[in-house]
Amino acid sequence: MHIYVEIYGHRIPTYGLLITIGVILANLIAIICMKRKYKKDCIEDFLIVEAYTMAGAFLGAKCLYLLVSYRDIDWENIFNIKYFNTLMQGGFVFYGGLIGGLIFIFLPGKIHKIEAEKYIEHYIFLIPFIHAFGRIGCFEAGCCYGIPYTGYGAVYFSEGSMAPPDIALFPVQIIEAFFEFIIAAYIYRCSDKLGSKKGLYEYLWLYSLLRFVLEFFRYDVNRGKIGFLSTSQIISLVIAIIVFEKKRKINNYGR
Repeated sequence: MHIYVEIYGHRIPTYGLLITIGVILANLIAIICMKRKYKKDCIEDFLIVEAYTMAGAFLGAKCLYLLVSYRDIDWENIFNIKYFNTLMQGGFVFYGGLIGGLIFIFLPGKIHKIEAEKYIEHYIFLIPFIHAFGRIGCFEAGCCYGIPYTGYGAVYFSEGSMAPPDIALFPVQIIEAFFEFIIAAYIYRCSDKLGSKKGLYEYLWLYSLLRFVLEFFRYDVNRGKIGFLSTSQIISLVIAIIVFEKKRKINNYGR
């Protein structure tokens, strides 16, 4: 694992670097797809939709992190600039980002009269694509680490990472990244057949099931719990139930 990488003498966190690479590659893929599918230039509209979505994702991910980690936050020191900056720089929960992003993605339609559904239909696969890079970044940083495990593929994290050192752990981050790439490929392959709503529902359905299962293999403590289930598992169940009902209605309507 490499928590930091040196680039021209600058020490850069690998987690942030990998997410940046994922976003850049996703934008390049989107531009290529747009050039093939549309005669007119839609790049400007896409970038506006993307900007709103990323803003919503950032706010949602941070807000959910603050909610599930409120007991570990020094609220008396919250107005200390140094502590506040440190708190804002780290700590994000993906589901919060997903929910925030999906809320904000429709704002350009209200404000700029941009048809967001078209971009959801053709580019929803980029969310799991970028998320996969984020999970690889988690692996490099040692966050979101797995349960103690000594079987095939067990990993050891070094001193200085967020995972406990010198303990064999399950490589849950890499497993999730692998399946995220598969989900992205599947959604992309079926995007024209699924349409905007079905494509979005298919992604939410597949990811909620994946996340619910993989949460049993997570060992990091700052995730929040309700009973014997983690916060993310509760959210996964809620999303899976809602999406299942939505998909059922769409299928019944199409008969």
